[in-house]
Amino acid sequence: MPFINIKTPEAALTMAQKAEITHRMTDLLVEYFSEAARPHTMVLIEEVKDGGYGRADEVFILPDAYRAKEL
Repeated sequence: MPFINIKTPEAALTMAQKAEITHRMTDLLVEYFSEAARPHTMVLIEEVKDGGYGRADEVFILPDAYRAKEL
């Protein structure tokens, strides 16, 4: 079973964006593994809470301007 794990900042994506990512990533893997992989492909989008990730001694907080706006 192909498995994709994507980590994003919490509230950075709308449900529609998550659905689109899931669909497009599934299509990508089907290109490599054939259509037979579609029903078995798992896409997991994990949201990481603010302050739960960082780089080079800097803890990241998602600015409000980058937070998803549900329509």
